[in-house]
Amino acid sequence: MLKIGVIGLGNIAQKAYLPVMAGLRDQAQWLLCTRDEVKLNQLQARYGFTQAVTTVAALLALQPDAVFIHTPTATHGALIRQFLLAGCHVYVDKPVSTDLAEVQSLYALAAARGLLLTCGFNRRFASLNVQVSAGVRPTMVRAEKNRIATAQPVDFAIFDLFTHVIDTALTSAQISPAELTASTRKFQVVADQAGNLRQAGIVLTSATQSISAWLDMQAGVDQETLTLHRPTGISCVRDLQQLTVSTSAGALTQSLPSWQPMLTARGFAPLIQAFVNAIATPGASNPVSSASSLMTHELCTELLASY
Repeated sequence: MLKIGVIGLGNIAQKAYLPVMAGLRDQAQWLLCTRDEVKLNQLQARYGFTQAVTTVAALLALQPDAVFIHTPTATHGALIRQFLLAGCHVYVDKPVSTDLAEVQSLYALAAARGLLLTCGFNRRFASLNVQVSAGVRPTMVRAEKNRIATAQPVDFAIFDLFTHVIDTALTSAQISPAELTASTRKFQVVADQAGNLRQAGIVLTSATQSISAWLDMQAGVDQETLTLHRPTGISCVRDLQQLTVSTSAGALTQSLPSWQPMLTARGFAPLIQAFVNAIATPGASNPVSSASSLMTHELCTELLASY
């Protein structure tokens, strides 16, 4: 059976990952790791995990096949490198790093060692996003994320929130790195006097597509939308829960069935399962390819540099 470590047991790990992992105990032995022994004991009892350690060294001594890293972004680079050098596949929360050169170096190291480095872009795997993005490549894509009166520094907001928006737009557009390079790029960053982000946007234009991603931190509503235009009509996903398809014959709206688990609807469960399947299958492709992840990190870096 696979042995998979989990480092960093904070809010995101507890809400989005550990519940899924608890349901996969027949596929992997999960090894929890945090310095907080009280938290460690509580989570073991809640989810039924049998093995836990308090240091990275102790986790490495257990010789895991892979590791999930849910620690603060500033710690990602060193931890990823440490586990790759130890021969472990790595799953890490987005972003891999806020330093594009480090991201490139880490993906190169993973490739050189024949290991997976998978970035946690869960929205690629959200049920309705997958459904609307399949089939004929769209001619126009617009991804938006809106927040209510949220104050975050520009650099933090771009890599913490806007990363997902950009990645969703690129994935849904089915764009390749070569096409991204050839596209015309326009960037917009608006901040207040305290340096907090108000709005950010990216528009990519090629001979066959228009792709835009927008983040509004003062929109008065918490809302996500993904809109795709094709010659056959317009499809729009709202808040990962509702899909409206508009054609010349009218509009049809569908919602996710009430029985579908939230972590499946939001893409966490499918992505976690895809990573586990990939590390269990020698030679399997990365669920989040390095080329596609690098495009997202590149655009975030360029957007911040434009500010």
